[in-house]
Order: sequence, then structure tokens, then C-alpha cells
Amino acid sequence: MLTDILTSALLIISTIAIYQIAVVIQRKVAALWLNPMLVAIAVIIPIMLWQGTSFEFYFKHTQALSNLLEPAVVALGYPLYQHLKTIRYHWKMFASVLTLGVIIVILVSFILSMALFYIPEVAIALSYKSVTTPIGIALTDASGGNSAITAFAIILAGLFGALLGPSWLTHIGVTSAKAQGLAIGAGSHALGTSSISKISYEHGAYGSLALIVSAVITALIGPLIVDNLVLYYATAT
Repeated sequence: MLTDILTSALLIISTIAIYQIAVVIQRKVAALWLNPMLVAIAVIIPIMLWQGTSFEFYFKHTQALSNLLEPAVVALGYPLYQHLKTIRYHWKMFASVLTLGVIIVILVSFILSMALFYIPEVAIALSYKSVTTPIGIALTDASGGNSAITAFAIILAGLFGALLGPSWLTHIGVTSAKAQGLAIGAGSHALGTSSISKISYEHGAYGSLALIVSAVITALIGPLIVDNLVLYYATAT
């Protein structure tokens, strides 16, 4: 018991220290690609491989950090509150767009994964890459997927949205703060939303809206879509 506590403390403190060092480096260098999350991953993974530490072991002993994702998501609700009047007026449109987005993401992710790998566990895991980590992992486990892949895919989706999302959307002509917030919140969850919140409160509000609504919709209809896709591929072979 004591050994487990000491191991958890060491891993958590080390993870936080690496992340904070990365924050200091990014502030000094002012380079977008030096995202603290990305730098921390680039440092932690080689150390884990060198020490022979599995993802399951690391995840188990740093569960306290994962649990902090839930209050972090709640904190993103403040800018959402600031634009609540406008959101309430257009809620049907937002709900429709986000529901369609969730369905497309799950279908495309699953079908492409099966076309490339033809491994149901991987396809299931990648289908839930666009929701926050606790929900994505829970849904993957319930559907029989590989939660380690889901966790990694969620991090990648968040990083790509945080690093490239706003510039890419602007490049293709999507300049509205509402549209950018909805797109990045739906596709890159909390990490992307926290990043675009630095652009404006409006970006953060609609990112938070997409993050929350997409997570709820995914939890409600995701298993139904994924389970039917798994059944279809199982009977088709």
C-alpha cells in the first residue's frame, strides 16, 4: 500500500514538473509548436519506454490527474455562461449541427479504421477520439475497444486542434468565432477549447458549448452506432 502511494506521488509530481518546465520554455521561446502538453508527452513517453513502464501502470498511478479533467471542464463553462442568451436563442441549430458532427465523426473514424487495420478494437477506440478523456475511455471500455488507444487518440486530437485548428479554419475561410469555437470544441475537446479560449471569450464560449453537448450526444448515441457497426462487420465476414 505504501509503495503504491509513493509510486503515485512520484509519477504525479514528475508529470507536473515536466509540464511546468514545458510551460516556462514555451513562454520564453514563444513558439506555438512548443505546446506544454506536446512537450510533456515527448519527454514522458521515452522515459516510460526506457523504464519499461506500461501505459496501464502509469494511468493507474496518475488517476488523480485524470480526475482533475472533470472540474477543468466545468471551469470552461464560465465563458459559456457569458454568451448564454445568444446560445439559448440558437440552441436548436447548435444541437442539430453538433449531432450531425458526432455521427459523421464516429462513422468516418470507424469505417476508415476498419479499412486500414480491420481490427474492431482499434476502430472502436478511434471512434471516440473527439470527446473528453473520461467519457471516451468509459465508452471504449463499454464497447470492447482498446482504451489505451483511445487515450492516445484523444490527446492527439486535442493537440492538433490546439496547435493548428484556428489557423487552418481561417485558411479555409472559416473566420467566425462561433464557427471556430464549435468546430474545435467538438473535435478537440477540453485541450482545444482551453487553447482557443485565449483568442476570445466568444471562442471559449462556443468551444465549451460544443465540448459539453458533443460529449452528451456521443454518450447517448455513440454506443448504439458503434455496436451496430461492429455487428455489421462481424456478420459481413
